[in-house]
Amino acid sequence: MPQSRQDPPAVPETETAAAQVRQPLLERPGVLPAGVRQVFRDLGVPYISNGVIGLIFSASGPIAVTLAVGTAGGLSDAQLASWVFGILFSGGAATLVMSLLYRQPLGFAWSIPGTVLLGPSLQHLSFAEVVGAFFTSGVLILALGASGVVRGIMARVPMQIVMAMVAAVFLKFGTDIIASTQSNPAIAGPMVASFLLLTAVPVLGRFLPPVLGTLMAGCVAVAVTGQFVLREAGPLLAAPVFTVPNFTWAAQVELVMPLALTVLFVQNGQGIAVLRAAGHRPPVNVFAVASGAFSVLNASFGAVSACVTGPTNALLTSSGTKERQYSAAVVYGLLAVAFAVLAPLLTRLMLATPKEFVLTLGGIAMLRALQQAFVTAFASAFTLGSLVTFLVTISGLNLFNIHAAFWGLVIGYAVSRLLEHADHLDL
Repeated sequence: MPQSRQDPPAVPETETAAAQVRQPLLERPGVLPAGVRQVFRDLGVPYISNGVIGLIFSASGPIAVTLAVGTAGGLSDAQLASWVFGILFSGGAATLVMSLLYRQPLGFAWSIPGTVLLGPSLQHLSFAEVVGAFFTSGVLILALGASGVVRGIMARVPMQIVMAMVAAVFLKFGTDIIASTQSNPAIAGPMVASFLLLTAVPVLGRFLPPVLGTLMAGCVAVAVTGQFVLREAGPLLAAPVFTVPNFTWAAQVELVMPLALTVLFVQNGQGIAVLRAAGHRPPVNVFAVASGAFSVLNASFGAVSACVTGPTNALLTSSGTKERQYSAAVVYGLLAVAFAVLAPLLTRLMLATPKEFVLTLGGIAMLRALQQAFVTAFASAFTLGSLVTFLVTISGLNLFNIHAAFWGLVIGYAVSRLLEHADHLDL
């Protein structure tokens, strides 16, 4: 049967295999880096909005988790401020470098599951021992990325199974909208109504993007209801503190491998899946190398590992054209670096807003990504493996101090290999 003009020419399997072999260990950008003029040409209201909301999301709930874990672990105010400075600065710097170089929205932040697993460790390990584990895990992540093993493993896991893990992780963002509307309707109600109105009436949505309208409605609601409660005064500028690491076997065995696996396959895995679903081609090995390098930088500030996160990249790619979405990441990166310097002030401002404001804003901004995750996971093949991945991830299974999302991928893939032979043959 002759090919139509629209059909791409058939590529023999041997050529495809050869192309995969020729793929460089560290993925090349394939485009020229974006300069200042190019960024300004590609900027627009939707991309500025996505970048701002990405920063608000990262600088609110995740920082609250960081402060809660650090406070419970006995960290001083100076150590906490240094931690916040480190994660914001490294996330912003990594985002700027990678997004401009690859001209894709490659958003970096820090590992929230990694932060949470530190809670019990800080009860019986000194902070210097934990920092020693930060340094070692950063070097391990960098080495695994440079070896190429990460891309090889990720290439063998079907996208449907990875997106089932993403759907399970993102599910709480959707349910948070409902919970927030019930617990604080004065804040969440106007935000949901604004989003529905701007989405249902395209003419209005063209002038005011729905998520930006949601943000503005929430700010007005918080101001009108008097729910902005600023805490006591404190320092404005961050003062990074270097903690001398203490490398002990107890801390290394307990933390290094869980931190590395969480970054490479849970956090980066989410980010890669979200970016691929949005039509981008993220550099998997370079992601791992960058995560390791910036994790070492974080460790010097006493901060948890850097990584590519699913929620941040979902927000950066939530609207606009694929070719211009990197400009949203540039906005996010610049704001993150700027606010890293103002980490104490930013922390007080974000904690002064009601939690329903942040939860509703993040949930609404994540709806499209959550929808895409479910569609990709359950629309065609590997549906049983995807279901098992989804169930294990939302179950909260925690083995060997490693996040449930990792076990969801492992168990879901194993079940799929065992029971979905035809799908794997097609793959």
